Amino acid sequence: MPPPARRRTSTPRGERTRTAIMNAAIPLFARHGYRGAPLAAVADAVEMTQPGLLHHFPTKEHLLMAVLRERDRDGIRRLREGWYDSGRSAMHNLETLVEYNSTTPDLVQMFTVLVAEAVSAEHPAHEFFVERYAAMRQRAREAVERAQESGEFRADVDAERIATLILAVMDGLQLQWLLDGGRDMPPSFALFVDMLLEYLTPGP
Repeated sequence: MPPPARRRTSTPRGERTRTAIMNAAIPLFARHGYRGAPLAAVADAVEMTQPGLLHHFPTKEHLLMAVLRERDRDGIRRLREGWYDSGRSAMHNLETLVEYNSTTPDLVQMFTVLVAEAVSAEHPAHEFFVERYAAMRQRAREAVERAQESGEFRADVDAERIATLILAVMDGLQLQWLLDGGRDMPPSFALFVDMLLEYLTPGP
């Protein structure tokens, strides 16, 4: 994985240009993957020359990682509110994230396509996604463990397996939604959360 690209300018105009380039790259990575999306097409989308684009991102790999890191930070920000209030709050917070994802099809498709590509260890985003899934599992596992420690959730449940299941359901619903736009993710995920909370709640 390359180091983060050094920002060659910190001016507001430079930041706007970087943001425009990343936004233009998302639908191209979503439709064509990393290898199939030429830098020239990204440059054309923002009406720049390719050398002009390379002034902000030295390589396509740097652009890819900048897009992934920025969009991942945005998702994490959306999980913060209420995440530590209770186990139920954390689970319902995930519903809010799924609701938001349903409004950003290009972004969801980009992540889905790139995750599939990055199964190969040679892919430039392989390490990023390995670390991302590990961090997401840890975040979900810790939310379950906090609720177990407080007595809100059953103590006899494997929190790591619950975390893995949560991510699997989120990814699976996204894949079905991309393949069949008639399927609505938020209600299905809300049903899963209800079932999960019923399972996790201690008995009388």
